[in-house]
Amino acid sequence: MNKIAITTGDPNGIGAEITIKALNKLDLPSDKIVLISNKRILDFYGKVNRDYKIIEIPYSKGLEPGKVTKEAGEFSFQSVKKACEIGAKAIVTAPVAKNALYLAGHKFNGQTEILQKYLARDSQLAEMLFVAGGFRVLLLTRHVALKEISLTSEMIIEKISNLKDFFISKLGIKNPKFALSAFNPHAGEDGILGREEIEILQPAVDKLRANGVDITNPLPADTLFAKALKYDCCIANYHDQGLIPIKTVAGDKTVNMTIGLDIIRTSPGHGTAFDIAGKNVADETGMIEAIKAVL
Repeated sequence: MNKIAITTGDPNGIGAEITIKALNKLDLPSDKIVLISNKRILDFYGKVNRDYKIIEIPYSKGLEPGKVTKEAGEFSFQSVKKACEIGAKAIVTAPVAKNALYLAGHKFNGQTEILQKYLARDSQLAEMLFVAGGFRVLLLTRHVALKEISLTSEMIIEKISNLKDFFISKLGIKNPKFALSAFNPHAGEDGILGREEIEILQPAVDKLRANGVDITNPLPADTLFAKALKYDCCIANYHDQGLIPIKTVAGDKTVNMTIGLDIIRTSPGHGTAFDIAGKNVADETGMIEAIKAVL
């Protein structure tokens, strides 16, 4: 299927609203897009100007903007699963609520993990890359509590090697330059503030360089991101270390991109915004950027 599949996310969030607004503003030909949603949900939040094909996902419960429900979680899960099954050229997902997924019995910490389950083949790994123009950030770990973060040199080598392959094969950048953020303040101060740099990060860097990867030593995060545009991608150890700087700079123009699978998926960099759901005030900028990224 030579179409972009777009899911509308949690029925009680802003997903359907920003999808409708984004598609109406972009005004893309109807043969480029397939919506994975439910007509009743779409009609509740607005009207799409073009006659895009809709793959219906059942949803019999009444719409309750701002409310977390297991029915909404089930709809969110089934929408992403269907997007994986139809053979689209790319996938764009509106935000879902992890707690709603959990209520529905789907123990995934995000949509990236669902995509990994249904799209990965031959030991492929889904990776989370955030993009805002030339500012790119790869996360080594994703939605995990800080106290449970676990890094190994082998994991870092694999993820950054895959990142290089993506830059070469998909972006046409033959020798990408990467900057690796340290784990600890001041890059550990020679082990005084932590030994992750000495025992895990630097050995990974040494092996990556031996394999032809252009990457820095672990650099203190508080200064690295001020120079982010000197590099093709910055690599963060954990979620907030990477997302705070890029979202501070780019805001709603930040796109969450899943790489490492045969199909690229993008999503706005924000969540379901339950506090404004159903009020027709949601900003569609993030959804526009997510769709444009795969056109």
